[in-house]
Amino acid sequence: MTEGIVSLSSAQARRIALRAQGFGITQPATRIDRRHLRRTMGHQNLLQLDSVPAVCRPQNLVLFSRLGYHDIGLLDQVAYQDDEWFEAWAHEASLMPTSTEPLLRWQKARSQDGDTWGGLVRLAQEEPAYVAEVLAQVAERPLQANQLSDVRPQSGEWWGSRSLGQLALDWLFRIGKVGIRRRGGFNKEFDLLERIVPAETLAVATPTEDDAIKELLRRSARAHGVATAHELADYYRLPIRDARRLVEELAEDGALIRASVQGFAKPAFLSPDVTRAKSITTATLLSPFDPVVWHRDRASALFDFDYRIEIYVPAAKRKYGYYVLPLLVDDRIVGRIDAKTDRAANTFRVLGAWAEHGVNIDYVAGRIAPALQEFARFVGVDQVEIVDRGDLAPALRAIRR
Repeated sequence: MTEGIVSLSSAQARRIALRAQGFGITQPATRIDRRHLRRTMGHQNLLQLDSVPAVCRPQNLVLFSRLGYHDIGLLDQVAYQDDEWFEAWAHEASLMPTSTEPLLRWQKARSQDGDTWGGLVRLAQEEPAYVAEVLAQVAERPLQANQLSDVRPQSGEWWGSRSLGQLALDWLFRIGKVGIRRRGGFNKEFDLLERIVPAETLAVATPTEDDAIKELLRRSARAHGVATAHELADYYRLPIRDARRLVEELAEDGALIRASVQGFAKPAFLSPDVTRAKSITTATLLSPFDPVVWHRDRASALFDFDYRIEIYVPAAKRKYGYYVLPLLVDDRIVGRIDAKTDRAANTFRVLGAWAEHGVNIDYVAGRIAPALQEFARFVGVDQVEIVDRGDLAPALRAIRR
């Protein structure tokens, strides 16, 4: 061990990372409620949003992976009815506790300075009266883009076929004038940010850019457990040059601990708040947009798992399928399934199932089969169908008979 550097085996790092993300925590015998969603958010600090409904909304699957079966509508209640969380741009569009808002103001300032979102800056500069009118309409009442009095449909001149109304609302969101609630069909409803984020949070003094990024890096470190500087920056999509400099400052101050991790090609940093679990007990499905796998190099280094989302790959070139879910058993990613929820047929379909090299297929099937049934119940269907495709599928089918 190098002086001042903590040395971790790959197994130790995996358990630290999974526990930091909320895995391996005994769930209560009582019904899962808002408290458990809040606790999960406390581990992750953010929840990436996506609209792909192939099995269910990815953000719902992230919660299922950690909590198991619960009322799928709880997320919308906490986030969009109680306004405990708010939507912001971090790791793509994400939900975060409203208390995070002051730490993101530097992003909004950069947007207004023209450092990012060039097309939207152009709109604000060339159509200021229209943008002001859109904001005035939102001030009157929350609305969706198609409810603007003048939507201004257009094609190709700005960004594809999006109306100027949509772009104006997007700009107002980027600079922090409006916020978003999601309504039926995952549609965006825009409202003034001050009607979503509590007044006491908006009144918090704006931290300097460096201080805000440092705090986001600390939160990223707690959510990762242990990670490289690039991974820490990627969690909130922080500017990498600033993040690298500030990670070093945090390490010098003792807010992060330098670490050497077996299998990591680059130096790592350990959060002082990590829990060193001796074991992780779980058997579940992971979303393609789960923090455990969204950074591909990290998934490879920690789990020896080569993963690619093939949604945008032409069907003929896909290796596994359109919507492939990693399978997590204890502290290893042991396989993957190509999956689809067919609500018309009241069925969760496993269109293919593959085991990772060297795993015990029968053992994996035995651990995962109950999770498939529990997930079917979670998304509101009664049946699980296993298609005989992939080396794990026959063992899963045998259990289902």
